[in-house]
Amino acid sequence: MRLLILTKRNLISIGFCLIIGILAGTIAITSTVKAVQTANTPREIPIYCVDTSKKQVALSFDAAWGNEQTEGLLETLDKYKVKCTFFLVGDWVDKFPDSVKAIAAKGHDIGNHSNTHPHMTQMSTSDMSGQIQACNEKIKKITGKAPTLFRAPYGDYNNDVVKSVNGCNMYCVQWDVDSLDWKDPTPEQITKNVVNKIKDGSIILMHNGATNTPEALPMVIEGIKEKGYEIVPISQILLKGDYYTDVQGKMCAKEGTTAAQTSTANN
Repeated sequence: MRLLILTKRNLISIGFCLIIGILAGTIAITSTVKAVQTANTPREIPIYCVDTSKKQVALSFDAAWGNEQTEGLLETLDKYKVKCTFFLVGDWVDKFPDSVKAIAAKGHDIGNHSNTHPHMTQMSTSDMSGQIQACNEKIKKITGKAPTLFRAPYGDYNNDVVKSVNGCNMYCVQWDVDSLDWKDPTPEQITKNVVNKIKDGSIILMHNGATNTPEALPMVIEGIKEKGYEIVPISQILLKGDYYTDVQGKMCAKEGTTAAQTSTANN
């Protein structure tokens, strides 16, 4: 019979293996717990569109970089008697305060598009709130009103971003109809991208600095109106009272609350 002799070296090896096994098991358990916690954490979803029976859509423009087209866009909106929403970056506000004044004076919504246009999902929650508040303060200094609407740069959000916006008593707003004007398609294609996809309560994304947006805007407005829709600012299409967003980002009234719409945002 062969006897097993435990040497010091064998004991060390066995101990090392036990430690590795315990660590591996701990990591596996921790990963499983985190996965379960993540799965059980409710997903915070911004407002992409609104549950409404009214034939209304909201038109919005993001302003982050240039300003050559803003005046022309405002003139076109005036011509068609259309009010919409402009989401402004704080840096843009610093550079073009007269345009901020003009947008507000013409009765359009002014929303917050962050202070410096960062990927907010890569920031701490305190920095997220700092981005929101800094932009709000700049806009309020010029217009006398702090925005109540926020749109994340690049449409990039997570639970912390949405919670930070809600914590500032603001609506976190995305879009369900993308004109794709930022890809510089033809004016005709921009129009199709919008008109063919709108439905009751849609929120439309355009940009004040895209090459063909000024030429496309009249066709977009006419196409929307030909389908029987009224164009309103986002503040006028949002639901009044308690709400929730479904898995597709549709803003829905909670049971027992009114589904009447409100125009109080940004006032």
